[in-house]
Amino acid sequence: MTRLRWTSETTTETAVVSASPDGWHVEALVEGTPAVRYSLTADEGWATRAVRVATRERSIELLADGRGRWSDGEGRALPHLDGALDVDISATPLTNTLAIARLALPVGTSAEIVTAYVAVPELTTASDPQRYTRLGEHLYRYESLDSDFTREIEVDDDGFVLDYPGLFRRT
Repeated sequence: MTRLRWTSETTTETAVVSASPDGWHVEALVEGTPAVRYSLTADEGWATRAVRVATRERSIELLADGRGRWSDGEGRALPHLDGALDVDISATPLTNTLAIARLALPVGTSAEIVTAYVAVPELTTASDPQRYTRLGEHLYRYESLDSDFTREIEVDDDGFVLDYPGLFRRT
């Protein structure tokens, strides 16, 4: 079990990551504005299998088959998320770890992926194309492929974010 804590200008997040024979489980609370609680499960290869995100006003549950097909908590297909293997929750840097760990990029290489993006506090979902480039042992460049947003993200030995400049810092 690993306990992690990040701060931003308006939030403090505490997350617990646990390994199991089937993969990984995360329970987290983001306090501040926006306040959100989320849990997620990833398989042994770090592909997202289930995620639940809740604010004070609403909640959303997403289920994934690990091959790029998504449904809501009631089993209804979500074809607009087809192709995504990872979830990206806007209120946390932890979901960057899912892609970083799953991709296991050698230094100097990059990969384009699609994520199931969850906007907080709205809890709307969208397909979000992204690129990760491994610049060094502990440094990745994150690029949104549908906007001009780019950041160099520093991670620890396990791929958990240490510094996401301008957004999150591990404390």
